[in-house]
Amino acid sequence: MNEYEEIFLCKTPQKTSMLSGAQFVRDMIEGHPQTCYELFRMDKETFMNLCDHLKRHENLQDTRFVTVEEAVAMFLLIVGHNVRMRVVADRFQHSTETVARHFKEVRRALCRLGKILICPNNMTNEVSSYVASNPKYFPWFKDCIGAIDGTHISAWVPADRQTSFRGRKTVITQNVMCACNFDMMFTFVYAGWEGTANDARVFLDALTRPEVNFPWPSEGKYYVVDSGYPCVSGFLPPYRGERYHLQEYRGRRNQPIRPDFQY
Repeated sequence: MNEYEEIFLCKTPQKTSMLSGAQFVRDMIEGHPQTCYELFRMDKETFMNLCDHLKRHENLQDTRFVTVEEAVAMFLLIVGHNVRMRVVADRFQHSTETVARHFKEVRRALCRLGKILICPNNMTNEVSSYVASNPKYFPWFKDCIGAIDGTHISAWVPADRQTSFRGRKTVITQNVMCACNFDMMFTFVYAGWEGTANDARVFLDALTRPEVNFPWPSEGKYYVVDSGYPCVSGFLPPYRGERYHLQEYRGRRNQPIRPDFQY
């Protein structure tokens, strides 16, 4: 009976820190901007805008114990720094069950939000203002609507599938193809492929799957891609054998032939 009473009736409080999760987030917002950026991987204004957007459009609301700002902060710490949930639970003075539940809610809300934000905003015949106002790019890229490239993002996969996800740097990653416009905004993201998959394979898979809804360029428009992608209609890779980077022109024999050469 004494053992039962000590374990179940006379519990010793565990979360006894004077600094609650709400106070911790408030200190980050009101403190040095570099501290907020290092912890949350975004500045104060971006963090607050994200929280406000999730409140308005994704129906994330403050609960009795956890605010939206706390939930987003917990999510960013776990994802951005690979922090264990037990460590986050101790920092925010919540149970691991509460942290895990709000982590899933924020993840689902961000996935829904991504479908709204990551989309083309200019697929018409209008020339991008960034290109039109820059003589370095106009008129050479007046029909270009963006660029496509692949990047490797760290992934968590079961042990029996880690071989296919282990890239050339021996790190377990997934190959993610992204499209970006001249406003430096993502217009398409295609994730899920193994780290060993090459960019061309991911590219062709995204183009041939109707359910992916790839934003095809309109007539006469195109994306710029690197040499790892095929040269097909609507996509412009570099010409084989041509020099494009400044370091390739260094040296006496590598200087340009004509200073006023134009394509």
